[in-house]
Amino acid sequence: EVQLVESGGGLVQPGGSLKLSCATSGFSFDEYTIAWFRQFPGRQRDESEGISCIGSSTYTSSSVKGRFTISADSANNTFYLQMNSLKPEDTAVYYCAADDWAGCGVEFPLPIADAVDFDHWGQGTQVTVSS
Repeated sequence: EVQLVESGGGLVQPGGSLKLSCATSGFSFDEYTIAWFRQFPGRQRDESEGISCIGSSTYTSSSVKGRFTISADSANNTFYLQMNSLKPEDTAVYYCAADDWAGCGVEFPLPIADAVDFDHWGQGTQVTVSS
């Protein structure tokens, strides 16, 4: 059974950093696309913004590129999102997700990853950036 469990969210001041973790089981990273999404207030989860993903290669949305970094530790079945220089507009529910078919690619003209393509999701963790 594919499972994903997130941790690391919380309240942070603007300019601060957080590192989110996604502990997984039931699949191998070499056969699945893994991704981070964020859901802004008032939106559905399927409308979440794909912010970074690893498929055949690694892609990061222009909205966070240079500030957020995805990484994966396949030996421990865990992947991460390091978030630096956080801004109030980064406030959202953050999800890790995985799928054996979902794409992860160049940002334009399509998003780097589409939430509707991912079948397996973590529980979500709130990240709030506020002074």
